[in-house]
Amino acid sequence: MITASDVAKELGLHIDTVRRMPDSALPVYRTKGGHRRYKESDVAKLKGEMPDDNKQNLAVIYSRVSSHDQKQKGDLDRQKIRNLDYCVERGYQIVATFEECSSGMNDNRPKLKALIEAAQKGKFTKLVIEHKDRLTRFNYKMYEFLFKQLGVEIVCAEQVLPKSFEAELVEDMLALIATFSVKIYGKRSHQNKKRKEADANGNDTTSAQNQAVSE
Repeated sequence: MITASDVAKELGLHIDTVRRMPDSALPVYRTKGGHRRYKESDVAKLKGEMPDDNKQNLAVIYSRVSSHDQKQKGDLDRQKIRNLDYCVERGYQIVATFEECSSGMNDNRPKLKALIEAAQKGKFTKLVIEHKDRLTRFNYKMYEFLFKQLGVEIVCAEQVLPKSFEAELVEDMLALIATFSVKIYGKRSHQNKKRKEADANGNDTTSAQNQAVSE
């Protein structure tokens, strides 16, 4: 029997996430003193340590929120737990979990890259996400095609988005607009600076010419 802290290290989760996991995902046992303990065999099942003949059920979980505020409120942990519960209900063996705090419109996410690299190495056959937009806001079909070519099926735990994700989409769109605005204003500022420098140089040349004529 091992502690919640040991389980967290084994699964790469926060200890609070382990404590909130339902018994259907990870059964908890109590010592005489009331402390939580877990069976190593149950943890091994979640980690995907199993015979090769069950490789079709090797799963990786990817969870994402857009802002640190959502993460602090526990949205990311709750999302991971729902995904874990979904995997356990279907008998999937969890190889790893990836969690990220970044916009779904950002295609340069470190954990997303690590996820693709793991797929290229054949580490798993099912990618479990809560909904399509957890993986990406745009070009979902392209990601679906990519993972299919790597032998990975994308599985969505939920088909209908809660209203909270609508607000998150608005945040992502505002962040995108702000990014483009900064780029546009930065470019204009640079152009204006060059124009002023050119005008200043032109004025200096004209002044020098006029002075030469007067002499």
